[in-house]
Amino acid sequence: MPAPPPFRVVQWTTGNVGKSSVQAIVANPTLELVGCYAWSADKVGRDVGELCGIEPVGIAATDDIDALLALEPDCVVYNPQWSDTSELVRILSAGVNVVSSAAFVTGHRLGPDRDRIVEACERGGSTMFGSGVSPGFAELLAIVSASICDRVDKITVNEAADTTFYDSPATERPAGFGVSIDDPDLPGMAAEGTAVFGEAVRLVADALGVELDDVRCEAEYAQTTEDLDLGSWTIAKGCVAGVAASWQGLVGDRVVVELNVRWRKGPTLEPDWKIEQDGWVIQIDGRPTVTLNVGFLPPPYFEAETIADFMVLGHTMTAAPPLNAIAAVVAAPPGIATYNDLPLTLPRGTVPLR
Repeated sequence: MPAPPPFRVVQWTTGNVGKSSVQAIVANPTLELVGCYAWSADKVGRDVGELCGIEPVGIAATDDIDALLALEPDCVVYNPQWSDTSELVRILSAGVNVVSSAAFVTGHRLGPDRDRIVEACERGGSTMFGSGVSPGFAELLAIVSASICDRVDKITVNEAADTTFYDSPATERPAGFGVSIDDPDLPGMAAEGTAVFGEAVRLVADALGVELDDVRCEAEYAQTTEDLDLGSWTIAKGCVAGVAASWQGLVGDRVVVELNVRWRKGPTLEPDWKIEQDGWVIQIDGRPTVTLNVGFLPPPYFEAETIADFMVLGHTMTAAPPLNAIAAVVAAPPGIATYNDLPLTLPRGTVPLR
């Protein structure tokens, strides 16, 4: 039986996650890269392979959105640090599906902009899907784990990591990193900067078939007692170098979904939070109670000389869930789709055949 034609995709941006995305697309026989959007003017006109650290692919990056939409791709792989609703509306209204890693799970944090996305999907007959490694894939693991239970009392996902070498101030500052521990605006920053985890709470609750009465966030912060040089930026003494957020979904006064993150930077944290695991602990309290410990290691053939090289694994894990959902998203009805709406997303085309 002949293989179906590959899905024609346009890559949107070539930052850290976008580079990993392009590398995976080019290596995957089920996908065909047909275009690439460049956010930075200095990338326009350059070969996408060159921008992403691989051999030239014969496609030049462009900032001409009309030209990219005229290619009539099956899907845009959307990997900016933060989503732009007007951009998404333009793509979806043109009838092009979108898979995104840019802080999107259900879209509820966007408020009225979520309605704009839904309307664009209806106009274009297109589908919008968002996931990353966390939130996104982590919650999918929790949902699947609960499938062996005949009673679920609570689902908890705990994430903890030393993020000293994670260099992304544009996404970390909104959560409170680098802000004075005495800043009056600090208490609400973690909720704002991690709001996509609130969407993930809704995803899990929807999988359980429960209607939440409230979704709330409780936050803690820790300061560095010395200036912390992180390479591209510095966190000054007395400023936040540790952020913890607990997103909780409640039915009545009972927490049924809890997603916890705890991130620290540097050795001079006060209080000195201990990171017991680097990864996730997923627990389903119910009958039976299920516990998963999830960690990540480089494969034997992985080559890395710097910390930045090792960070590529994180970018890969963020890029892969949207890519592996493309087939299901293209086949889905118009609208916003989550893991609950799609069949099991499959890693087709990821096994090297030679």
